[in-house]
Amino acid sequence: MKASRIAAAGAVAGTAVLALSAPAFAHVSVQPEGTAAKGGYAVVDFKVPNERDNASTTKLEVNFPTDHPLASAMPEPMAGWKIEVTKSKLDKPIELHGEKISEAVSKITWTAEGKGIEPGYFQKFPVSVGQLPEDTDQLVFKALQTYSNKEVVRWIEVPEEGQDEPENPAPVLELSAAEEGHHGGSSSEKASDAEAASAKTEAAEPADSSDTTARVLGVVGIVVGALGVAYGVLAGRRRTDA
Repeated sequence: MKASRIAAAGAVAGTAVLALSAPAFAHVSVQPEGTAAKGGYAVVDFKVPNERDNASTTKLEVNFPTDHPLASAMPEPMAGWKIEVTKSKLDKPIELHGEKISEAVSKITWTAEGKGIEPGYFQKFPVSVGQLPEDTDQLVFKALQTYSNKEVVRWIEVPEEGQDEPENPAPVLELSAAEEGHHGGSSSEKASDAEAASAKTEAAEPADSSDTTARVLGVVGIVVGALGVAYGVLAGRRRTDA
């Protein structure tokens, strides 16, 4: 009986923990498809869950960082959604591939042309971005989520290191260390040449190994045969002497 009560109490406690922790995961977030390395390009997904039981998400507005502007931001076409890309003049032009860029994407807005994201579902909104900055470890994208009942949830609170997650955290993209040789092809060509040479060596090894193995087995066979003959002769002599 005591064991049953303990098990029941544990189940209730576990359910309570899940109930308390669930809201922490149900917010607009951003994650790269693969890696988002400093100085490179990446495709990132803005993941939008529907947190309401009686309304659908019909609009998403994502504001791009102004302290680290991105010269290139191209959303992927999505059926059932109208996409609007807003660009703004930069206070300080940035350089990309040797060219001065005076404006950058400041906001992307997705508006549902149908039902949008219905209760119990989530959707990803992919965007190709770059060139990612090299002087920061993360990018903050403040977002607004609009529901069919006109409710607007503002995901704009910037999480602080060492502090509890805010109630409405802004999506944060963590940047990984810059990849060596991500702009050139010399290192990859060398790697390809090395792989080709290794493949040739591996292809040649089986034939040489087979010849060597055959020779060794042949010698062993001769030795074993000679030993067998010698043993037979000695055995015959012992019988004769007896």
